[in-house]
Amino acid sequence: MRRIRPPFIARHGRGARRGTAPVPAVVGLAVVLALTVTACGSDSGDAAADGPASASAADGGDGKITIPDGLKDKLKEHGIDIDKWKNGAWKNWDKDDWLREAEDYVNPIIEGLWDADRMRDADDPEKSVDTNDLTGDQGVTDPTPRAVQAKAVAPDYHSSVPEAGKVFFDAPEGTMVCSATVVADPANPGKSNLVWTAGHCVHAGKKGGWYRNIAFVPSYNDAARSSTEVENAPRAEIAPYGVWWGDWAQTSDQWIRQGGATGGDGAPYDFAVIHVTPEKGGSGKSLEETVGSALPVDFDAPAVTQVESITATGYPAAAPFDGETMYQCQDAPGRLSIAKADPTMYRIGCTMTGGSSGGGWVTTGADGNPALISNTSIGPVSSGWLAGPRLGEVAKGVYDEVSAKFAR
Repeated sequence: MRRIRPPFIARHGRGARRGTAPVPAVVGLAVVLALTVTACGSDSGDAAADGPASASAADGGDGKITIPDGLKDKLKEHGIDIDKWKNGAWKNWDKDDWLREAEDYVNPIIEGLWDADRMRDADDPEKSVDTNDLTGDQGVTDPTPRAVQAKAVAPDYHSSVPEAGKVFFDAPEGTMVCSATVVADPANPGKSNLVWTAGHCVHAGKKGGWYRNIAFVPSYNDAARSSTEVENAPRAEIAPYGVWWGDWAQTSDQWIRQGGATGGDGAPYDFAVIHVTPEKGGSGKSLEETVGSALPVDFDAPAVTQVESITATGYPAAAPFDGETMYQCQDAPGRLSIAKADPTMYRIGCTMTGGSSGGGWVTTGADGNPALISNTSIGPVSSGWLAGPRLGEVAKGVYDEVSAKFAR
């Protein structure tokens, strides 16, 4: 697994979708996402029982996804020829401009793909630049905060942070990981299947497109096993609340147009919402019902200077961390301005590193209860601080569109 480590400011994850325009309909896409195949070489043990539709799946060894003939036939029954859709470009990393727009998102479930070994081996999508590259803003930036040492969350994680988990995905560079949070769904109260993360955890921004095989694992490694213990643990213990596949994802138009692999490009709009579905169908319970909680999102949070304290949660994977355990930082935020035309970001002292990208930033809401107000976006490669976008009208547009798309 390659670890990408250019010069200074770690971007922990990547992005997905457009936030201001209505979501164009994709004829039959739900059919694609509802069908499940079984990964070759997985430990699920049920490939033979599934017959021809699950005989070959996932990766043909050249980085391109192979869809079983049986699944192709089922799709054609619904008027979808997967090889002709977008000229087959959705499965080709080699395109000059791989699929970028919201309507291009496709993420067929490959059952068993995310086994314990593959999850453990996922790398942090760290991207860095010299912090001097952030001096072009004409806004307001407060002094660099003091470093706050990240503290390990005591097991079991589900008891104290049931909404937190990991997002896994495949990028051209390899298998990657971010952090994420279960959030409430206004269209499905008490039954949310929405996950909040960073835009750069689902979409590569201006020079790329959608990542593949996006999945969410709530309370990953809930018992806080060591990296050695995780090697021998079955998937059911590493993912005690299951693996949930992203059947839709959206990020901001700004991230898709501006988002870059280095520096602060697109960072004020570096957020995404993923709608998930259980890998194996499960009991019919939603993600929120399964984990027992979902955080509200505050799109009208007070100004940075009026927020007393923020708690950031994530699974840092870059040294000195190993990505297997959950950490938190708590600090009073300051302001970070990337560009005068863009919203000012929150910034806190925190030593978490790559892999914590997308993790939720939580404060006490107006009603006295916890609310999500941001997510980890950027921070220096040497660690010490993290910055996250202030969620406003654009973020609410992304959130509302995903919610409305799956309204019952």
